Amino acid sequence: MTHGTTDSFWGGIVKSMGLVFGDIGTSPIYTLTVLFALTKPTHDNVFGILSLVVWTLIILVTAEYAWLAMSLGRKGEGGTIVLKEILIRLLKGGRRMAFVGGLSFLGVSLLLGDGVITPAISILSAVEGMVLIPGLETLHQGTLIFIAALIAISLFIFQFKGTDKVAKAFGPLMVLWFFSLSVSGIVSIATFPEVIKSVSPYYAVKFFLDNGFSGFFVLSEVILCATGGEALYADMGHLGRRPIVRAWYFVFCALVVNYLGQGAFILQHPDAKNFLFGMVQLQSGLLYIPFLILTIIATVIASQALISGVFSIVYQGITTRIMPLMKVDYTSSHLKSQIYIGSVNWFLMVLVIFIMLLFRKSENLAAAYGLAVTGTMTITGIMMTMIFARTTKKWKAPVAALITLVDLVFLVANLNKLSHGGYWSLILASVPLTTILIWTKGQRALYRALKPLDMETFLLSYEQIYAKGKNIPGTGLFFTREWNVIPPYVVHCIIRSNIIYERNVFISITRTDEPFEIHSQLKTGFGSGLDAFEIRAGYMEVIDIEALLKQHGIKEKVIFYGVEDISTINPIWRAFSAIKKLTPNFVQFSKLPASKLQGVVTRVEM
Repeated sequence: MTHGTTDSFWGGIVKSMGLVFGDIGTSPIYTLTVLFALTKPTHDNVFGILSLVVWTLIILVTAEYAWLAMSLGRKGEGGTIVLKEILIRLLKGGRRMAFVGGLSFLGVSLLLGDGVITPAISILSAVEGMVLIPGLETLHQGTLIFIAALIAISLFIFQFKGTDKVAKAFGPLMVLWFFSLSVSGIVSIATFPEVIKSVSPYYAVKFFLDNGFSGFFVLSEVILCATGGEALYADMGHLGRRPIVRAWYFVFCALVVNYLGQGAFILQHPDAKNFLFGMVQLQSGLLYIPFLILTIIATVIASQALISGVFSIVYQGITTRIMPLMKVDYTSSHLKSQIYIGSVNWFLMVLVIFIMLLFRKSENLAAAYGLAVTGTMTITGIMMTMIFARTTKKWKAPVAALITLVDLVFLVANLNKLSHGGYWSLILASVPLTTILIWTKGQRALYRALKPLDMETFLLSYEQIYAKGKNIPGTGLFFTREWNVIPPYVVHCIIRSNIIYERNVFISITRTDEPFEIHSQLKTGFGSGLDAFEIRAGYMEVIDIEALLKQHGIKEKVIFYGVEDISTINPIWRAFSAIKKLTPNFVQFSKLPASKLQGVVTRVEM
């Protein structure tokens, strides 16, 4: 059961606004300001761009994510890795499997790269609104960056406490934010009601016909209105599908009303520095400072949602063995999705501040933004089309293919950003992508190099040693990848060193392609005093190994696990070896009692 089903109708909507819609909810701060820095704010251009913004929200967010992607979930979970797991079940091996694997790796990496740029652009654009406060007009950009960096550092420092407690306040604050967007939009529309006509797709088509090729490249900035659209699907496991979809309809209306209001303001004040802040300041000078404070709070909430999303993606990556193990802390006793990964947190913080210092202004950051998000959307579209074509809902496949085509158009339009700093989103995405590729290939190569022994061959020597009767009292636990495949360290311990207990248990943990499930089974009598304990767990599950052992009456005296010492001249395997040394091993990841642990080193030639 998903968390969302336990909430009331309105409670679920309020929570969704706090946890899911921060990114897309704060995009009105900078979207139109950036767009009209490149395009003259004439009557036709304003109507055309407003039409493009509205239809981008309808096609890329409502149709692609709220309707199509969110109908594809596994036990309430969503995201690129979930799409990969669904597709792997539908495909029967072959090259397509490798293609799907590669696509999902790329999608995950782009989303993680996006996790750096989005908090930077959100917080910086909100802080820049301070220059409209009377007396603060002369604030230096360096001061604004310093304030934005301080807000970002504070946000990352408090991550270890978990968002569970703070999340309760997020929802109502975001409701207040969307209410403010709606009210300021309605007040502005009232001064120029004709702007409502721009909702018609006629004006978007006319804009392309009037502006030709340059009009096409405007799409690279229009995509800013859909920042965080993919969060609807990625965060599905936190709250469930229904509350998120219901909340989206309210958020969509608030965003459209605000964009139309900004459009009305632009037509009357084309020289304004920031259209959202300028519009609110014109409507009420007294309310401007409270609105600015609310804006900064909303961007912090938006960044928080994205950081939590990054933790979830990394955790899915660790448990599906596509990413190295990292130390994970669980910050909530009842919400499985509430996790904290220290190494990821501090790495993200350094990169966010680096990006702020590098680009200096939110409009410069906007010039780099878009490649990762359109790449992720295109990958989601391709994978959805492949899934629908192989299920009973085949009629959805052509719809998904059409949307993927729109994604592709946006992606091509964003390629012109490569020379304006867009390459940074690719550089940021290349870090997790390189890590994933080295780790997955390295794990396979290491497994082959270890030359594990089959159970029958092992048992011949094992029985001879056990029969001597010089066995150590108690139970020895040995970690293996599969209970019936014996790793070299076990051969070294039992056969070569004669470390054999009265009871020896081989323990293996297999991650299933379901998000949440735990099954454990004790298989006895493989040999004299030799048993196997198998745990099958979902890829989002947190396993309490000690508790499961107690349930099956296993009271271990010592726990053995293998540590590989890799010897290689191959630069890729050297990188793999370095990653392996930097990350905790499996046993540390599983939080087992340190006093019982014995690591056995095996030297491996790769």
